[in-house]
Amino acid sequence: MVIGFTLNGRKVTVQAEADDSLYTVLRALHVSSVKCGCETTNCGLCTVYMNGRAVLSCSVPAPRCEGCEIVTLEGLQEEAKLLGGCLADEGAEQCGFCAPGLMMNVFALAKEKPDAAPEEIDAYLAGNLCRCSGYMSQRRAILRYLEMKRDALAADGQEVRER
Repeated sequence: MVIGFTLNGRKVTVQAEADDSLYTVLRALHVSSVKCGCETTNCGLCTVYMNGRAVLSCSVPAPRCEGCEIVTLEGLQEEAKLLGGCLADEGAEQCGFCAPGLMMNVFALAKEKPDAAPEEIDAYLAGNLCRCSGYMSQRRAILRYLEMKRDALAADGQEVRER
């Protein structure tokens, strides 16, 4: 079947089987940030945005993407540089394999709960698997990133929702 969707702002059309996942289609399109570590929706490595919501691309049937807007880390490079710098500063980026999925979830967290407390961050990111850096350095990096985002919003005259 032929499926058409927008990928990182660009219209694409792909040939896919009915049982293909969005993950499979994205990898066939050479989207390298989308990884798979479990094939059971437990690791968070394949997180992308579908119509503005974070989804696990390994669990989304490719036909459901018809007409959708899909955004991967490749489509969020400015945000990725900012968060990547925070992760590097805290020593939270070891091998980097888990980083794209983690980053996509942090961006969603920043939209939904920019004033998240450490415990809320832990709960929000419970589905992200990292085997190298340990979660404390990631939490410090995320707190730093959220603070930078709040400061940027304040500088733009926008308010951050209260907890």
